[in-house]
Amino acid sequence: MINWNNLDTLTSFKELSEVERVNLAEVMSGENGAERVKDYSVSMTEDLTYNYAAKAVDDKVLAALAKLAKEAQLTEKYAALYNGEVINTGEKRLVLHQLTRGQLGDKVEADGVDKREFYVKQQQRIADFANKVHAGEITNAAGEKFTTVVQIGIGGSDLGPRAMYLALENWAKKNGTFKMEAKFISNVDPDDAAAVLNSIDVAHSIFVLVSKSGTTLETLTNESFVKDALKNAGLDASKHMIAVTSETSPLAKSDDYLAAFFMDDYIGGRYSSTSAVGGAVLSLAFGPEVFAQFLAGAAKVDEVSKNEDLLKNPAMLDAMIGVYERNVLGYPATAVLPYSQALSRFPAHLQQLDMESNGKSVNRFGEPVDYPTGPVIFGEPGTNGQHSFYQLLHQGTNIIPLQFIGFKNSQIGTDVVIQDSTSQQKLCANVAAQIVAFACGKSDENRNKNFEGGRPSSIIIGKELTPETLGALLAHFENKVMFQGFVWNVNSFDQEGVQLGKVLAKRVLAHETDGALKVYSDLLDI
Repeated sequence: MINWNNLDTLTSFKELSEVERVNLAEVMSGENGAERVKDYSVSMTEDLTYNYAAKAVDDKVLAALAKLAKEAQLTEKYAALYNGEVINTGEKRLVLHQLTRGQLGDKVEADGVDKREFYVKQQQRIADFANKVHAGEITNAAGEKFTTVVQIGIGGSDLGPRAMYLALENWAKKNGTFKMEAKFISNVDPDDAAAVLNSIDVAHSIFVLVSKSGTTLETLTNESFVKDALKNAGLDASKHMIAVTSETSPLAKSDDYLAAFFMDDYIGGRYSSTSAVGGAVLSLAFGPEVFAQFLAGAAKVDEVSKNEDLLKNPAMLDAMIGVYERNVLGYPATAVLPYSQALSRFPAHLQQLDMESNGKSVNRFGEPVDYPTGPVIFGEPGTNGQHSFYQLLHQGTNIIPLQFIGFKNSQIGTDVVIQDSTSQQKLCANVAAQIVAFACGKSDENRNKNFEGGRPSSIIIGKELTPETLGALLAHFENKVMFQGFVWNVNSFDQEGVQLGKVLAKRVLAHETDGALKVYSDLLDI
């Protein structure tokens, strides 16, 4: 039997709070540190490793975390999720994003269909469509091949797919799988759509409209913007657009689209990169085979995340260390720092994934919780971040845990040697140096140059950023967020916090305002 209890009611949480704190600077210094880096490491896949040596944990803390994970029934709750129980209590829905990349447990049926078969069918339909576009069997009205794909969507329909596209763009070009350039229109700000439309040849562009309900205001506004541009170019918009939507939406059977591919209510936007939301644009950009590799990487991590042994389950371990940092050590934020320019938008995706999922102050039953839940997430690629906000990370008044991501090899496979080392070696040298600098610090009589150290970090190390490793990375963070939500006893799969602003915006546009809302509307000439 699964029990959904608040964190502060669990006996093991009180025990965790009483475990002696670790002096990170001390344990990471000298030969102790060298042995620790070797020992505090766990394999995620054959190509990815999660190393947590520079976290403020030791065997006693880890044992307490394992006990907490067991009392919180994380393994059982994960199994309940992938076996099709109603985990999204706020909306009374199943949570099935893992099912887009593999069958982890029992057959899951909903709406009278086998959901795994449903997701595979959509992947096959997208693959067939993408192959026909690439082969020139589906063309524009002039019989010419499409060269650009533009995704129109906001939130999870933009952040995840955009981050994944940018992560694989150079890899695909290097490996001969680059099919079409992808662009993204998300913001209702007309400058966003105008900038994209001015940068492409609309006559050779295919547009992917992504809206589950078919009623998303920002997305439909941008669709109208695009349709006007196509009309002004003398083009039939219905020959240039496809939809990714639900089977019950008004877009599903509309003649305004070349084709419609389906998602459902069981996959939240921020978890939708492995569904048709990411599948259409990534398959068009790189080919269905690349998207399949991406799914395979995610499936491997989903499988590893079933392991009951905390020290052999990287996503659960990462989650539990994060809970310790948030709820015992009192750290307010986490910085995600990929030392890979290809992952430039990955932190932005993780901001939504984490903060929209676990930014909750009530539990699954709508009752207020008396402890901190999700942290603030932010980040930028290294080494750019080093010249931006690392000053605060090193010497600021708040200690902010760090999550590094690094790869031994670049995607492009070519490099230059300057001062006896390559660019990639310089990049890797920087991330290694930062981990130790944050952990160990440096004493100096000049207080302005003194580094206290004791700033915790982990690193995910990979061989190279490929479609499979990208899928594995994505699943790791999705599962980390899931496990933390289970521990905090919040519903990580709804997002009521985004609704109030939408409702008030509609009132403003309908001129049904009073008080401060009316004054702000007048100030903005609405």
